[in-house]
Amino acid sequence: MEMNVWGPSPQQKRRDKLYIIAEILEIAKEGALKTQIMYRANLSFTQLNDYLKFMEKVSLIDRKVEGGKEVYKATPKGLEFLQRYQEITELLKTENENVKNNVKVPPTHLLKKNHA
Repeated sequence: MEMNVWGPSPQQKRRDKLYIIAEILEIAKEGALKTQIMYRANLSFTQLNDYLKFMEKVSLIDRKVEGGKEVYKATPKGLEFLQRYQEITELLKTENENVKNNVKVPPTHLLKKNHA
């Protein structure tokens, strides 16, 4: 599944940490070099190192040396995280995404009704 299908919309400028972790895992599903992850996830070298260090620590991603190069690959736990992240973002979607003029609008049943 492509990231843009269940990730932030093009109008959304900032990505949250969970989205970035999911994006890294999506890129590293089959294994990827650090530079590939950095460019595809649009992260600085420092940001990428921070994320990879954390993700290795919590066993979401593995680092192996293959052919003299460090390859990062999502672990089974990482793939489970990715699956659950996708499920949660699907649950949060609505039919029309509740977007009007780039402003998120709560579902109508959550809006207060005026009883005049």
